[in-house]
Order: sequence, then structure tokens, then C-alpha cells
Amino acid sequence: MNIHQILFSPTGGTRRVSEILCQGMGIESIVTDLCVKANDIQLPAIHEDDLAVIAMPVFAGRVPALAVERLRRVTSHGAKCVVVAVFGNRAYDDALLELQDVATERGFQVIAAVAAVAEHSIIRIYGKGRPDADDEQTLRQFGADILRKVERNDGTMPQVPGNRPYKKAGMVPQPKGRCRCNRCGVCAKQCPVDAIPLTDPKKVDTTKCISCMRCVSACPTGSRRIGTVMNMLATQALKKACATRKGNELYL
Repeated sequence: MNIHQILFSPTGGTRRVSEILCQGMGIESIVTDLCVKANDIQLPAIHEDDLAVIAMPVFAGRVPALAVERLRRVTSHGAKCVVVAVFGNRAYDDALLELQDVATERGFQVIAAVAAVAEHSIIRIYGKGRPDADDEQTLRQFGADILRKVERNDGTMPQVPGNRPYKKAGMVPQPKGRCRCNRCGVCAKQCPVDAIPLTDPKKVDTTKCISCMRCVSACPTGSRRIGTVMNMLATQALKKACATRKGNELYL
């Protein structure tokens, strides 16, 4: 049996959650990164007896449409899978259910689901430092529980929260290059949708940008961000929902 991590992780939090979960299984995994430029995606060769861990971030209560689009290119061959929705200490709304539905549509047998907390991708003070030591212990233990379920050949699907139809996708701020931008082009090279022109990386094509914040995370000068006023407004808007520590939710 091979374990395949299928990831869409613009700022690294989703990847970290998936890695910790797989560490609990004690088997080296094969990683497929869907958060790269379209031509750079290398789809996994999944077999029926493999296990896939499909991990995606939550954007305003939904799975990013681009991540869903790219996941639909993966052939499952009926393999078992775990779906993981990673949220920034606010809520995951319908994202976990949506991810389970897409995986099932692609022919995967969903045997476990996780809603896990990582640092908020825009307002980093929310969920700061997560996944932390407590999260790691919880996720590793659940990884071991999942492996035991696989070894029992138990293909039952867990019931996860959420609603159909899913909530309408919300608007998320789009980052731009600010005064410290030295036009190094790192952001443009890492943008998964080519929304940043390499010739003028201070700009952004708003028709392409999905607000994934990969460019913000990658910027070596810290110049790429959503702006001071927008940051302040978003911080205040999220304060009540994000003030208290949220736990990881596990479904087996």
C-alpha cells in the first residue's frame, strides 16, 4: 500500500497538517502538489489498495474552486481516502462536506475526515503557531487510528457536518506588491494561476487571482500584502469568530 498526499497548500499550513497526520501512519508518503502552475502538475498513479490523503484549505467556508477543478483530474481507481479541510480558527462551514462529495464523485472511498486548524492565511494572528504540539499529538494519533481502519478493510464513510447546497463562496481580499517590492519575481513564479506579471510583479490580474496568499507567503521582502486598511478591517471582522481557540474535529 502506498499513501498519497494530494495537497493544495498555498501558505504551508495545509501541507503541515497533512504531513503530521501521515506521520501517525508510519508509512512514507508520495506527495502531489496541486498548488503549482497548471503545466507543472504531476498527477499521482493511485492503485486500488492505496490510501489517499486529500488536504485542502478553507476559503470563506468553501474549498477553493481551483483546488476542486484540479482534484477532479485525479483518477482514484476506487482507493480509500481521507479528506482534510484546514481552516484558520474561524469555521469550516461546508468545506469538509464539499471535499467529501468531490472525492466520492471521483470514485474514492472516503473512510475518514478531518477539520484541522492552522494559521489564518490572511490574518496570521488568528490560529498563530498552529498546528501546535497539542494538534500534532491529536493528528498523529488519528493517523494511527485511520491506518488501523484501513488494515481492517473497513470502507465505511463517516458522517460530516455541512449543508447542501453549499454556502455561497465569499469575497476574499487580493494582495498586491507594496513599496518595498524589489521586483524579484518570486511571487510571479510561484503564483499557481499566473495572476502576477513577471514584468511588473507589483500588479495583480484581478480576474485570475484566487486570493490564495501564496505570493504573500513567498515574498522575501514582505512587501506583498492586502494593505493596511484592508488588514485592519479584516482583523476586526474576524475578531469575534476567531477569538477563542478552535479544536480539530475528527470523523472516523
